[in-house]
Amino acid sequence: MGKKTGFMEYERMELRERDPKERLNDWEEFSFSFTDQEARIQSARCMDCGTPFCHIGMEINGSASGCPIHNLIPEWNDLVYRGKWKEALDRLLKTNNFPEFTGRICPAPCEGSCTLGITDPPVAIKSIERKIIDKGFEMGWITPRIPTRRTGKRVAIIGSGPAGLAAADILNQMGHSVTVYEKDEQPGGLLMYGIPNMKLDKRIVQRRVRLLEDEGISFVTNTEVGEQISTEEIQRNFDSVIIATGAQKQRDLRIEGRDASGVIFAMDYLSSTTKQRMNSNTDREINLHDKHVIVIGGGDTGADCVATAIRQGCRSVVQFGKHPKPPFARPDHTPWPADPDIFTVDYAHREAEAVFGTDPRQYLIQTKKILKDERGHVKGVLTVDTKKIVTEKGVYFEQIRGTEKIWPADCVLIAIGFEGTYTRLLKQFGVDSENNLAKIASGKYGTNVEGIFAAGDVRRGQSLVVWAIREGREVAEEVDQYLKEKTELG
Repeated sequence: MGKKTGFMEYERMELRERDPKERLNDWEEFSFSFTDQEARIQSARCMDCGTPFCHIGMEINGSASGCPIHNLIPEWNDLVYRGKWKEALDRLLKTNNFPEFTGRICPAPCEGSCTLGITDPPVAIKSIERKIIDKGFEMGWITPRIPTRRTGKRVAIIGSGPAGLAAADILNQMGHSVTVYEKDEQPGGLLMYGIPNMKLDKRIVQRRVRLLEDEGISFVTNTEVGEQISTEEIQRNFDSVIIATGAQKQRDLRIEGRDASGVIFAMDYLSSTTKQRMNSNTDREINLHDKHVIVIGGGDTGADCVATAIRQGCRSVVQFGKHPKPPFARPDHTPWPADPDIFTVDYAHREAEAVFGTDPRQYLIQTKKILKDERGHVKGVLTVDTKKIVTEKGVYFEQIRGTEKIWPADCVLIAIGFEGTYTRLLKQFGVDSENNLAKIASGKYGTNVEGIFAAGDVRRGQSLVVWAIREGREVAEEVDQYLKEKTELG
């Protein structure tokens, strides 16, 4: 490495953020990229460890550990330190199709597996990655890569989220003609409609889509396969099909009062808000101004709901989580190099504290009932505190008597994850499913129907954007091999 003692000389630096109270007045991104000098110093902390675990890309105890797309992290850290930005960009793009996305929204399991993180704060890998790609666009180094030849083979990709876009990018560069179908108005899927603008500016997604179009990929929007165009027509007109529609089926609460007006799925709320703001029409968005808001679900989607509700001017917001408050130090159940289960403060929680004076999160809490008024609208939530019990047979949560509490609520947002995909499209293609996911019959991505593949959350279930990119890259390789064998067989 360029600075072998850098990890002993420099402390970890976090990205600079706009003041929480200031940024709540708009929907612009809340953080800034490193300066060149800041990135150089932070990359100097990479310690030239003998076996870099930051890019192992595997699962430990069900969680991602290291970079799933195997980014060449020590290499581009060294290049950044030496000021070789163009070379660093080239290294980054060898493994990552969309660093401008992952550098903003990935939870960075690479940092949890950083060797320096055993004793000190890990290298700021995610922030350095963001700086590299931002500088690449700023300097004009990223230009359309037009394939020099075409194979004559046509591939349809259904779904334009990160898995679909990654597969499209790879297959297009291989020379195949790629058409991406998207049911919404604009491509991007989760990236466009599921993540708020202050976390991922939609102009960044649109910039990447324009680049892919310039490289020869066709996007057909406002078109739901199986509705506006039949699956038979897709199969007739294309040599292969990739289903990358994501895990769309949101997990529901099955409790008394769930049918109350004002109980909304988190993703419906976030996507509605984004769509209306992009159309400059806020009249039809789900507006929580002056509302008491309860968010059920302690994850990132729940935090995004908190940040969105605050920007709309909610009267109060509380986020319920069923798990205990994580510890500040790495616990025994997530030993290095696993991604550590430790306490963190998200951008949304800092904003809530700036407005309401307290962190909005409540831990070890179970929602028992949603209370309705005489009009059938939600007016409150009944909860009970719990304690986590760990036994040889597993983990369960025991209710604590006498801890029942009623919380005022004008809106309840359900953010407890996804339970697979809607299988209607799979059935129309004749693709087998299992547990609301596409069932794989050959290779890693091939379904029981010849020429039809499935990748991303529709295959593996709810996961990280970086895993979707990996699946998109891998399914592209598998489809390319299938098309070559099909050609050879005549």
